Amino acid sequence: MAATKIIDAPRNGHEMAPLNTRARGDGTHGVTIVLTAPQRNSVQSVDIPGEPDRAAWSGKMQFFLSIIGYSVGLGNIWRFPYLCQQNGGGAFLIPFMIMLILEGIPLFLIELGIGQRMRLGALGVWNTIHPWLGGIGISSCIVTLFVALYYNVIITWVFYYLFNSFRYPLPWSSCPLNGTGFEVEECAKSSETTYFWYRTTLDAAPSMDEPGGLKWWIVLCLLLSWTIVFFIVMKGIQSSGKVVYFTSLFPYIVLTIFFIRGITLRGAGAGLMHMYTPKVEKLLEPTVWLDAATQVFYSFGLAFGSLIAFGSYNTPKNNCVRDVLLVSVCNAVTAIYASVVIFAILGFKATVNVDRCEAGNIEILVKHALLPFKNATSEEYQSAMQKINGTEFNALQLSECSLKKELDNAAEGTGLAFIVFTQAIVELPGAPFWAVLFFTMLLSLGLGSQIGILEGMLCTLFDIDIVKRVKKQHVTGVVCLFCFIVGFIFCTGAGEYWLKMFDSFAGTIGLVVVALMEMIAVIFVYGHERFTEDIYQMTGYRPGLYWQLTWRYIGPVIMVCILISSVVFMVIRNPTYGAWNADLGIVEQKNYPNWVMGVALAMILAGVLPMPIVFLMRSFQCLKVDLDIHQGSIRRNETTASTKEMIDNDDDDDDEDDENDFSGPALGGHVKTQSDFSDDEEEDKPMTMRMMMMRPTTTTTSTTGKTTATTINTKTNATTPLNKMGSNHLNVPTSRKQNYKKDAYDV
Repeated sequence: MAATKIIDAPRNGHEMAPLNTRARGDGTHGVTIVLTAPQRNSVQSVDIPGEPDRAAWSGKMQFFLSIIGYSVGLGNIWRFPYLCQQNGGGAFLIPFMIMLILEGIPLFLIELGIGQRMRLGALGVWNTIHPWLGGIGISSCIVTLFVALYYNVIITWVFYYLFNSFRYPLPWSSCPLNGTGFEVEECAKSSETTYFWYRTTLDAAPSMDEPGGLKWWIVLCLLLSWTIVFFIVMKGIQSSGKVVYFTSLFPYIVLTIFFIRGITLRGAGAGLMHMYTPKVEKLLEPTVWLDAATQVFYSFGLAFGSLIAFGSYNTPKNNCVRDVLLVSVCNAVTAIYASVVIFAILGFKATVNVDRCEAGNIEILVKHALLPFKNATSEEYQSAMQKINGTEFNALQLSECSLKKELDNAAEGTGLAFIVFTQAIVELPGAPFWAVLFFTMLLSLGLGSQIGILEGMLCTLFDIDIVKRVKKQHVTGVVCLFCFIVGFIFCTGAGEYWLKMFDSFAGTIGLVVVALMEMIAVIFVYGHERFTEDIYQMTGYRPGLYWQLTWRYIGPVIMVCILISSVVFMVIRNPTYGAWNADLGIVEQKNYPNWVMGVALAMILAGVLPMPIVFLMRSFQCLKVDLDIHQGSIRRNETTASTKEMIDNDDDDDDEDDENDFSGPALGGHVKTQSDFSDDEEEDKPMTMRMMMMRPTTTTTSTTGKTTATTINTKTNATTPLNKMGSNHLNVPTSRKQNYKKDAYDV
């Protein structure tokens, strides 16, 4: 075999001179090191600073459905319709769209783009931008844990209602009877659906100070919920990516079925008119704009770290700008579409209630000879009611039957899903079928969001090298078990009260602070020019004036306004919760006990304090941090006999240091390469982007002068022609620590 030659690499003026200047006689040298400068002015070159063996989406559709399933959640069903009704009807769409454009989309691109650029979780991303900002990832992980704790309880309640939906008649369609054959007094004073929710499902306690014991049926449903969530996320996107095809698409199928059925119901038009009739004067109230900004913020699931995690599984050349715009439009359209479905059916329920109310009044009027017969027309009934004055109205115990009043009594959150909407379902023919459809839709929406929430938290944990050494199934199991045990507080009689407390305090101020710090970190620390260049390198699109203004000025100002107003309202308005009064059959507002407010304050501080603590400890060098987290290195292509032993010894020392280094790349430690894993470990790992795209190749020249590229299989020493398996169209290096070894042999 002839002497080895060095393949010519693109010359950029940064080449080092040959180390061995003694020619071999054929014009070749012993060692040549070539440093190729990155082509920053071309979108064809994108380096990957993160983990080269990171898991990757199996396809574009899997990524898109995962984002949709995470962003489109329960808030689109039971929060947005309520806000439209309370804040000006159709006029509320104006501030909602403005806040979507000025706040939601820009911050959405920051999280998705920086995750795709760094290819790390929330902890690794902020440590990479600057070690002093590492607390952002910790705060995000803590707040995400709090939200995951109570979000799965909602799925638990949905499971309980889903199981009861297979009964006929539905258990919430009538009041139970006591021993004397009469309706239970608590149910008679409230309603069938209200009684089933507070007494049958929750067995609600009178206050948070008297929680009562654990409700075994809720504990079993909570165990089922966490078990299902564990099996979905235990292998990361390799397992959860298959489930999103159901959790993301099924809600749209159900919404469409309800839409077709809803618009054909009597009273649907009245419900839609009541909801979307614009009240422009409402736009002058600051709280309307605050509600719009808050709804946009939470509907996208910003600051949880999940969007960063989803972006990190993308290929470096993915068009994240297009993804952000598509998901944003889909999110807004889904919220409006769901509102149409909800209020069409609520309009039907209100009409049925008004008819039932008028029928009761007619019986009273006939009994007192104010109407000739029960089959009176609507005109005759209205004429008789107009002749009755206020004193007679109260004396006869007549009821006020108003369609507007019925529609104004709409609820939000659990009240809408488990009380108001279930009453509407009872009035539909074939009620169990519609109940099963509705709660299966809520289940898929809840699971889709919960998958994203947990994925963001687990991705952050796996940025820590100590955690990374443990199998993901084991870490996921420990996290789910911990959440299940802590979730027992939601299985008591005060479970709903605790959930509302978590929802009001755990995921509000902390998330807003994290989102504000993310914008500051990327735009002002990492640099808006650098981030703009990164977007251009990845997508070929350079963000223009709109993005620059919203990133640098408008977005941060909106986040500051949300933060200040949240704190002010929390201080001015004494926080209360709705406790169930069984004697009166109503919900009463009560003040939180002092010890509960202490727990709430502790949760807020736990979600905020890691940021200043890490900043102070690292700025005063209380923590050992390697500022150059993703270190590059120059590896040899070839060595001569005089330098081989010296370099080998140096590599051995490096290997020993790496073995004793338990800090991951997010904490400034060793960045693992393919050589750090044994063959057995590689066989257990799922297909990653590096395994699919970055495979070692060698170039051989035949006697005919033709060059053939082959791929070396390190397991079997077999070779496969490169043109048989596809080439790397991305043209990107795998990592800054890649060994650029190019050998050519004359045969």
